[in-house]
Amino acid sequence: MIPANRHESGGCVELSIVMLTGGCGAAAEGVDTPGGTIVTERIDLPPPAKAGGGSLVDALARRRSVREYVRTPLDMAEISLLLWAAQGVTSSAGQRSAPSAGALYPLEVYLATGRGRYHYDPYRHRLEVLGKEDLRRELSRAARSQQAVEEAAALFVFAAVYSRTMRKYGDRAERYVKFEAGHAAQNLLLQAVSLGLGAVPIGAFDDDQVQAILGLPSDHEPLYLVPVGHPAK
Repeated sequence: MIPANRHESGGCVELSIVMLTGGCGAAAEGVDTPGGTIVTERIDLPPPAKAGGGSLVDALARRRSVREYVRTPLDMAEISLLLWAAQGVTSSAGQRSAPSAGALYPLEVYLATGRGRYHYDPYRHRLEVLGKEDLRRELSRAARSQQAVEEAAALFVFAAVYSRTMRKYGDRAERYVKFEAGHAAQNLLLQAVSLGLGAVPIGAFDDDQVQAILGLPSDHEPLYLVPVGHPAK
């Protein structure tokens, strides 16, 4: 069973042009991703800084849902580490930071910032530029006008490609994919804490609207939104 098309629960990165272009890989114009989305540019992320950041126990104790942020952009090192924590590759065999039933990896991570929208390529640890418009206000409207979506420096969007898991697990796939989204989102939330950032998981949004606003392929179904930013004091 594929989930219904609307979530009913739930209550800057303004990456600068310098941040997004300095020291990164060459652009590749008009390239298709496997899902059919047009990529206008690719941006290599810095290697994730895996040392330091405090203990897991400390991150667990300090994790809270943070919905108010100052309008300060995240830097590329922060973006790199957040994406790696959520879905980064952690072994030469292609295993990732979050467990996946059958190692089938049905999740795709998208990013919406003040400078555009992006797709995360975990195998090359880079961002694929899908557009350079700020869509956070539109996405906030699609999420029942939750201000955290508009005000966060970056909105992380987890999308599910259910067919990847259904091929092996059939009717159990929906359950396994949702487990995986929870694992990945928790990784992201805890990494945000360790970086001194605030975040909140959001499930209350219109799937069709989020998919249309981001221009996602038809089989990339939005499952989870996680705004991340510098907490307002």
